[in-house]
Amino acid sequence: MNAVLEACELSVGHGRRCVARGLSFALAPGEVLCLLGANGSGKTTLLRTLLGMLPPLAGEVRCNGQNVAAWPRAAFAQHVGYVPQAHAGLFPFTVEDVVLMGRAARVGRFSAPGAHDRQLARQCLEMLGIARLRTSSYTAISGGERQLALIARALVQQPALLVMDEPTASLDFGNQIRVLEHIERLRAGGMAVLMTTHQPEHALRIADRIALLGGGRLAAIGAPHATATPAALAALYGVSESAVATTLNRMTA
Repeated sequence: MNAVLEACELSVGHGRRCVARGLSFALAPGEVLCLLGANGSGKTTLLRTLLGMLPPLAGEVRCNGQNVAAWPRAAFAQHVGYVPQAHAGLFPFTVEDVVLMGRAARVGRFSAPGAHDRQLARQCLEMLGIARLRTSSYTAISGGERQLALIARALVQQPALLVMDEPTASLDFGNQIRVLEHIERLRAGGMAVLMTTHQPEHALRIADRIALLGGGRLAAIGAPHATATPAALAALYGVSESAVATTLNRMTA
């Protein structure tokens, strides 16, 4: 079976400035891969390159064995869902309308969302616990609520792969747990998930594999507890190993 997503000796950056190079990994159907790295390590740049939003500086990205550059954009949008970091939004669309934007690749360029599309949108809002916000203005809700709406927007696409950039960063503790539980349900349903996070305890809980991005390279990738060790995390974030061990012990006790 082809990998849902594959990076092949990938170099990523902006213009001529390379942020990370020689990145190779593959993501299988029904797998959760969590990417850890310090601020500025290139996590978001890598995600944007994998999604075809930035051109690779070297190497290539493949989906189902085919170079992403060769995919029709509408087909790629049906295959891959993207959850960016929450943003304020510029226009006062309702939350339901924002979620319905995720159906754009499936309803056709000149078609409007139908009853089925609206039903799917409401189901996603219900699953994430924000159905009460359906008619609220997206610009008037909290940052955490906007993040949940963006997750619903990606889920309503019904993708095979979900790419998430720090999906729990702006959420309160309860909603963090709900999102992690939902990711676990998506994996059980066969969806692949690639997500970045600044919370190693989240990665240790839900990931099948963890990748460490630092120093312009993929420092390690593998089983969670064998990869995100106190020593490896200390080197990745530039802190003491004892501090990492103490913090992880308290978080996972």
